[in-house]
Amino acid sequence: MSTVRVERLTKTFPGGKRALKDVSVDIERGEMVALIGASGSGKSTLIRHIAGLVQADRDAPCKVTVDDRPVQAGGRLSGEARDIRRDIGVIFQQFNLVGRLSVITNVLIGVLGRISVMRGTFGRFRPDEKRAAMQALARVGIAETAAQRASTLSGGQQQRAAIARAMVQGARVVLADEPIASLDPASAKRVMQALSELNEQDRVTVIVSLHQVEYARRYCPRTIALRDGEIAYDGPSTALSHDFLRELYGDASEELVLPDVPARSDAPEPAVAAAVALAGT
Repeated sequence: MSTVRVERLTKTFPGGKRALKDVSVDIERGEMVALIGASGSGKSTLIRHIAGLVQADRDAPCKVTVDDRPVQAGGRLSGEARDIRRDIGVIFQQFNLVGRLSVITNVLIGVLGRISVMRGTFGRFRPDEKRAAMQALARVGIAETAAQRASTLSGGQQQRAAIARAMVQGARVVLADEPIASLDPASAKRVMQALSELNEQDRVTVIVSLHQVEYARRYCPRTIALRDGEIAYDGPSTALSHDFLRELYGDASEELVLPDVPARSDAPEPAVAAAVALAGT
């Protein structure tokens, strides 16, 4: 059963730049999928359309659904979009925490879509909600920071707090838009591990856009590669050999490969062959 379905999505920005061109994707419940591509390939734009944060071109027959509920169609948000967003956790590159608030309060923001405006405005969180927030912080390994101001955390810690917020939100789909782009390798690994555990333990569907293809190989069984706003590859992450990436992206492949990571020699030949064939279609 598809949790996320994108059908014939096209997006043109002011000035005529076409960011997505007739993109169609099906993602099953419980999958962890990487979106890769060089800068400007359309990764972030695709994630924002799934989240209902931007609207597609109105003259295109596009449709985006989450759990068989329409987020948008024909370039217009559906009347259900606000309710659907309650089940979608979005994690941004720049963390989107409120720096002056405590870490636990930032995590508790995840419940705002499910409580009354009055309780949310005055921060009247119930004891069980606070326990859930502490449990989420413990799961991502930063429970000791609960009382600190969010601004005092490192980048990796802030990103893990954002993941804890998605846990408290009860998100069934998590969209992570380049969550490790500004992190050092050790912090990036901890963030990707937290997303992987959320996927495996809670069966949350995770879609994560990445610049570094090695993290896709390590954590995501499936990868969707975008090139110039179109899907160039959709298949096993194990097929993403350096040679294939060079064939797919040319010189732009260098920004997808970590310089200190050797090329894999264990990618199965049939998968590589299938990937090359798909890229040429």
